[in-house]
Amino acid sequence: MVILACDHAGYPLKEEIKKFFNNENITTIDVGTYSSERCDFPDFAKAGNAKVLESPQNVGIYICGTGIGMSMAANRNPKIRAALCTNVKFASLARRHDNANVLILPGRFMNKLKAISIIKEFLTTDFEGGIYASRLKKM
Repeated sequence: MVILACDHAGYPLKEEIKKFFNNENITTIDVGTYSSERCDFPDFAKAGNAKVLESPQNVGIYICGTGIGMSMAANRNPKIRAALCTNVKFASLARRHDNANVLILPGRFMNKLKAISIIKEFLTTDFEGGIYASRLKKM
């Protein structure tokens, strides 16, 4: 399951991403926010994390203005590996080498086409394991 979370700055991009998922018949859970009215990103990172951790198959896509705040808030949970990705290569490496379970996007600095290409890479790339698994055990 794909879990969507954002603050007010990420709301417009999240809505575009939801349209993409709907067109692809991919079910998502949207934990908010549900408008561009000012709100606090930590609340939505926490709500997203709770849903992501309900199943090992779940992944999150969280969006705030820069992605930095949402990254910091999401990664406070030791079972979350949130990666701020601004290009397809970062998304690929976040999955392959770091087994990221949350993709963070910068809503104010990314258009929907770029975001969708990054999301596609993130959702279709598998963790390689091996030396990367031993590194993750140290975290």
